[in-house]
Amino acid sequence: MDTTHASVANGPEAPGELRSPVINDFSIQVATVNGSGSQSANNVLMRSIFRMGVPVSGKNLFPSNIAGLPTWFTIRANKYGYVARKAEIDFAIAMNPQTAREDALSVQPGGALLADASLGLKEVRKDISYYEVPFQSLATQVSTETRLRKLLSNMIYVGVMAELLGIDLAEVDQAIRKQFASKLKAAEINIKAARIGSDYARANLRKVDPFRIERMDVTRGMIIVDGNTAAALGSVFGGCTVVTWYPITPSSSVVEEMIGYMKRYRMNPKTGKPTYAIVQAEDELAAVGMAIGAGWAGARSMTATSGPGISLMAEFVGLSYFAEVPVVIWDIQRVGPSTGLPTRTSQGDILSACTLSHGDTRHILLIPATVEECFRFAQEAFNLAEQYQTPVFCMSDLDLGMNNWMSEAFRYPVDIPIERGKVLSKEELDRLGKFSRYLDVDGDGIPYRTLPGTHHAAAGYFTRGSGHNEHAAYSERPEDYKSLMDRLARKIESAGSHVPAPVIDAGAGASVGIVAFGTTHHAIAECRGQLLAGHGLKTDYLRIRGIPFAREVEAFLAGHERNYVVEQNRDGQMRSVLAMDFPRQAPQLRSVLHYDGIPIDARTITDSIVGQEKENR
Repeated sequence: MDTTHASVANGPEAPGELRSPVINDFSIQVATVNGSGSQSANNVLMRSIFRMGVPVSGKNLFPSNIAGLPTWFTIRANKYGYVARKAEIDFAIAMNPQTAREDALSVQPGGALLADASLGLKEVRKDISYYEVPFQSLATQVSTETRLRKLLSNMIYVGVMAELLGIDLAEVDQAIRKQFASKLKAAEINIKAARIGSDYARANLRKVDPFRIERMDVTRGMIIVDGNTAAALGSVFGGCTVVTWYPITPSSSVVEEMIGYMKRYRMNPKTGKPTYAIVQAEDELAAVGMAIGAGWAGARSMTATSGPGISLMAEFVGLSYFAEVPVVIWDIQRVGPSTGLPTRTSQGDILSACTLSHGDTRHILLIPATVEECFRFAQEAFNLAEQYQTPVFCMSDLDLGMNNWMSEAFRYPVDIPIERGKVLSKEELDRLGKFSRYLDVDGDGIPYRTLPGTHHAAAGYFTRGSGHNEHAAYSERPEDYKSLMDRLARKIESAGSHVPAPVIDAGAGASVGIVAFGTTHHAIAECRGQLLAGHGLKTDYLRIRGIPFAREVEAFLAGHERNYVVEQNRDGQMRSVLAMDFPRQAPQLRSVLHYDGIPIDARTITDSIVGQEKENR
């Protein structure tokens, strides 16, 4: 066998010797060019590993321009089920001349590099395994068309990796067929390209790296889906009938997916006409205004946006809060301020969403960490918005929304009934004789409402965005305003017992607590293992899933000498909200911050906590 295309030098063991195998526990980074068609190939490689039964996650790091700049796709295979980004790169695939040397240098010692032969990277590193492949010349065996050859080069590296890692080609074939499910001809030509890559590797590359994929049975019955798709599907199941939006990365695919689902499932079978409305507005302010109007009219309505859109929506959201009109807002967070980094992830909108608008304003936030929670929280958000007659924010982020995640299949039929809250019907008005729109009848801060079109003389009222009393009459009396603001605060505070409960892992007698939310969660289990095994540090863990905070949150904070709040923003925004709501526990709060736009990894959290613990000694 020709061995001239593979080498290993000065690694942990003698050159040319196969090292101890690393099975189902490594990361792969694919470096390509944005717009080169590599996304399909990367998804196929990830799904092929998934089909081998191995837990896997995929993260796409792409530029905000249309095409031409570097892009990286990271796949993590981990037999223990850890799906957070791994800080170290074990196996790199270098396809981009612009970043080739940097990509080679990024591999950790003892790792491996697969590169296009034209890049000449053989001498860059002596402490990693190296493979080079003439991708372009191999692509000519599939097509003579220049553009198509470039696209097929991507699928050729999938075939090469399948051979090097031991991935069953039958699984690669099935992953390709799923990727190109509606394009049978494209599927066949890509299968051919993957086979050419596999054949070349088998004939010309000698396996000298330690990384292997071996079959497991962990992923049976599971799905791979991104959070935005899950949110869209959950919104359909949640009874949404009106969607208003203005496109913005990374939230656009929430509505794009809803368009597809609505066309499929929300058409009147008799007339063939839609039973929904999806409207693209001229900007985010108009979009949320339309959604609030639809909520006032009785529809379950929503919009989806990101940080810049949230900023524009402030005035209308204040109206929704003050006039008590339900609406759901999905915020797929990205790096800010201003335009920031549109294609990088962040948790930087927590403070703004909590208090969006001028004056004293507090909102309900739901914070999913998994795609399954995106699906469920989408449904729960509509219930909460109508029960509390207020805006409800679903705080996802780019990492959760646009990247692919494993999940158990979503439950169907869904077990979350639709609850419309305190809506008075004609029959109830007949019994009551009258009602006052902003009167707290039950003492829970939540008034009753009627919907436009209710055929009863007592059903009408003024929706007030200015000062008003409990009868919906205009008022500037100080006592009316104070009473109204106190009731609104009491209403929102009571939602703490109805938002998704925090997830708590405690009871080990630890003096240190870790608090996280959203996608930071995925690195925590791995971090806690590192802290215990490497430093003997026991920790308890609390994951926040909703604001206002449940009573369990305060109890958890009070039960630990130090609580490390892990978040992906610069200013410790969740820590600030916790300190604001629980001032007695504020001295116990510490921050672990990560804000470079790359999804957080376990090692970053571990190092920060270990360093701060040393300072406490």
